[in-house]
Amino acid sequence: DQLAAPLCPSTVYRCESPDHAEQLLTGQIEGYVYSRYGHPNQLQLAGKCAELHEGERAFLTGAGMAGLALALVALLETGDHLVIGRELYGRSLQLFTKEAARLGIDCTLVDANDLEEVKQAVGDRTRLLVVETISNPMLRVADIAALAEVAHAAGARLLVDNTFASPVVCRPLAHGADFVMESITKIVNGHGDVMLGMLVAREADFDRIHMAQATWGFVASPWECWLAARGLGTLALRVERAGTNAQAVAEMLAAQPGVTTVRYPGLDDHPDRDLVRELLLGGGYMVTFTLSGGRAAAERFIAATPAIPFYPSLGDICTTLSHPASTSHVGLTPQERERLDIDDGTIRLSIGIESPEHILAAVEAGLAATG
Repeated sequence: DQLAAPLCPSTVYRCESPDHAEQLLTGQIEGYVYSRYGHPNQLQLAGKCAELHEGERAFLTGAGMAGLALALVALLETGDHLVIGRELYGRSLQLFTKEAARLGIDCTLVDANDLEEVKQAVGDRTRLLVVETISNPMLRVADIAALAEVAHAAGARLLVDNTFASPVVCRPLAHGADFVMESITKIVNGHGDVMLGMLVAREADFDRIHMAQATWGFVASPWECWLAARGLGTLALRVERAGTNAQAVAEMLAAQPGVTTVRYPGLDDHPDRDLVRELLLGGGYMVTFTLSGGRAAAERFIAATPAIPFYPSLGDICTTLSHPASTSHVGLTPQERERLDIDDGTIRLSIGIESPEHILAAVEAGLAATG
């Protein structure tokens, strides 16, 4: 037997007869026909993703956004209504507001941390409630169990984007969520060389989601799946080390006079600290802070920290930074960003697994340049 899983790049597989082809394509027997319907590397990685989230089925897509789009087209139809957290990633907001509207699906934005506001927004036509476990970029933590109760009481279901947590820190299905999406591109893979997403669901939803996935072409390539499966082997170690580093960075930033706010779930002054203790296993690997000097200070910080490169992504083995106002939330108006507490001086750090001394020294150099 092989220790390492083989890469299987074939797009098509031989059928022995018309009956054999029909049985494969209708799911009567297991096997492969055409890689849009599934392939060995997809099956291996999907099984591991489902296991990590204690789910029954995992669907792999070409990006995290494709995972959300798959949920949209598979679970909703014209005339339906969905409720989403206002703090979702910028492209997620665009998907569920502007793109969904083109399909005749209405959307209401809410503060996902205000349960009364969520309850008021949910109605008879609501089919889906969408939130993030840890919001991007201000790192608020959602009360998944309470939100699931609200959704289920109205006959709707809860979809949680768990990208900022990872299944090591949180498993939303265990707290009542119906679906979990993650961008495998980020810390699940962790090496900056894969573009993939996952949507984890119950067995009862398999046929509908699988049909939508094959029809719309929301599929993942063998090469990407093979690479990501390798990354899973070190996921727990990477998340633990990055979390330890993130705690140290957050505590250091909190003591700096030129820093107006620091958001990290592991800090005692986090607005959702009690919920963090109940829901999360650790504080995660993301730290967001705001400099008092606005965009000019942010630009000086970024220029003075070449050891922390500006990459508008996250979850790599090395520490990176991003500037939400000019990247993930550039599509929002200044007023919309202000409502989310995103300032021109806000910087989002994705903490890696380097030595803590290396990361702290780089952050200190950036702060020194801000004056």
